[in-house]
Amino acid sequence: MRDTADRARSQAVPQEPDDARSLLAALIALPGSGLRSVIRSAAMTPGRLTIIAIGLAVLTALASITASLAVRDRSDTMAELTERREPLAAAAQQVYRALSDADATAASAFLATGEEPAELRQRYEDDIAMAGSSLSKAASDPAATLRMTAQIDVISQQLPVYTGLVETARANNRQGFPVGASYLREASALMRSVILPAAEELYRTDTERVAEQQDDAGGFPVLAMLVVVALLAALVSTQRYLTRRTNRVLNVGLVLATVAIGIGVLWSVAALTVQSVLIGAGKDDGTEQVDLLVKARIAALKARADETLTLVARGDGGGYEQEFILLSSRLAGDDGSGGWLAEVKATATDGTRLASEVSAAQDSAVQWLRAHADVRELDNAGDYGDAVRLAIDGGNPDGAAVAFVALDDHLRAAIDEARQSFFDDTTAASRALTLLAPGWIVLGVVAALGVGAGIRERLREYR
Repeated sequence: MRDTADRARSQAVPQEPDDARSLLAALIALPGSGLRSVIRSAAMTPGRLTIIAIGLAVLTALASITASLAVRDRSDTMAELTERREPLAAAAQQVYRALSDADATAASAFLATGEEPAELRQRYEDDIAMAGSSLSKAASDPAATLRMTAQIDVISQQLPVYTGLVETARANNRQGFPVGASYLREASALMRSVILPAAEELYRTDTERVAEQQDDAGGFPVLAMLVVVALLAALVSTQRYLTRRTNRVLNVGLVLATVAIGIGVLWSVAALTVQSVLIGAGKDDGTEQVDLLVKARIAALKARADETLTLVARGDGGGYEQEFILLSSRLAGDDGSGGWLAEVKATATDGTRLASEVSAAQDSAVQWLRAHADVRELDNAGDYGDAVRLAIDGGNPDGAAVAFVALDDHLRAAIDEARQSFFDDTTAASRALTLLAPGWIVLGVVAALGVGAGIRERLREYR
């Protein structure tokens, strides 16, 4: 009796190990069972249509999401260009310009006899302050590479050394000590051999990143297009299949889905074409022009420093004069009609402010080269005082200082105009994609509903 009760209890209690093994076996067999179920369903038309509907729905969702993300990525890239990348490149350019101008201004101030001109002193201090603030902005880039950080560190560490040498040169010059000229040349050598190359490398790196993002923004969305083309092919193939099976020419739901995706394709082609053209215009009329103008402006600033340092050296400045000739040739050619200014003028649209500013810069370059020739003639003839006055006197309309300031002002205005062209074209390119990203989601939903409605109508015929 007791044995019978024990057997009954043992039979009533679940056997956990056996149940666990059974559950594991069921899970392992589940994919195979599902596959066999799908194969059995595919053997019959209703099951085949259900599988097709699910596949088209998945492909539609994938196509719409992929296309939307591709458009959004382009929009984000253009926003990054206008809001961060180009302004950072401009800040790096400003660092270079301010440092070059500070070097030239320090030399001009050193040449002044008597009390140092207040306007030159103020310009030098403004340049150093501008270089510091622009460097801080350039250093704020969260995507800065080690290469960029290294250049920023060089400038930050060496700029105080440079300003210290300049102040030492000024102090000795005020007391009439000839050693002041040596300190000034040492400061200029530090600027030219260490600080400016680091600033140029920083600017070049930022400019390359701007060009890379412009290429990304104007590139072809290959993945999104492949998925969309695959969806269109699947929709057309499904409609042909249904035509053969049902002898009906059109399936309204699938036609609706095809039209929705077709609208998305046409909209995308039009928008992306306009966007690519505008991105290209922003590159041709904007960043590439800015790059040439920045090169011209930097060459002018270096040449101006060479012009004054030749006089500071008092007969020992042959190297500075040779560099002046090289830089002025790159800037505007031998007669003011060539060089980088001519390259910009050749591609600038006639009648625009950019073309006008470049023409004015060429005229100022001609005037400066003429004044520089007079400076060298006076200095070589032994009229050092007259040569210095002609080189640095800001009140002489025929002097080198007035012509250089006019040239620098026109180059700055031309750079601002080219930058504005970049912003205008890139902003317009971004507007060309307005609503396209959410539009693809809406069109994807319409297409999915069309697929569901079209297949459902065919399934009803088998019930």
